Amino acid sequence: MDTNKVQENIREIRKEFFAFRNGIVADKLRKAGDPHGMIMGCLLVDVSAIAGRVRETIDDEELLASLAIELWNDINSRECRLAAPMLYPARLMTPETALQWCESVESVEIADNLCHKLLRHIEGSTALFRQLISQDKPLVKYTGYRLLLNLLLTGKEQSSASLRAIVEAEAEQAQQPLKSLLKDILEELG
Repeated sequence: MDTNKVQENIREIRKEFFAFRNGIVADKLRKAGDPHGMIMGCLLVDVSAIAGRVRETIDDEELLASLAIELWNDINSRECRLAAPMLYPARLMTPETALQWCESVESVEIADNLCHKLLRHIEGSTALFRQLISQDKPLVKYTGYRLLLNLLLTGKEQSSASLRAIVEAEAEQAQQPLKSLLKDILEELG
């Protein structure tokens, strides 16, 4: 892959993040405990629009995947972490890479976005959510349940007594924010 092309695109994306920066949102995120050192305060809709423009101009899926990986690897930047799942072509996401990304999730916002924009579209998403919910790391477990909710909402996973029992058992011991998510899943399960 042409690293110069990837870096050139990264610079352009960062310029757009800078153009959409919002100091008020950034300050609120910092005060709320957002773990990122670099927070532009871009609204999710703006990050999505930037990613959409990039996808329109790049028709090479391998380049998009490389670009997404570079953005994902910038764990210091909130906006980079949000944009990466919007750019990574779902059909190229391997189960191993998906698991690595899930294990490196650093906030609920990043987990929600990762599941909604990418993971619910990948092959093997059902196996992935089951693998994630069995882990002990709270954000990894949250990501698994968030993925489950996405799969239920899209009809890729169906309600069952065994699934309901798993969610109910988890809900008995869950802390926030997982507790609220599990309540939503139980409502969806009916």
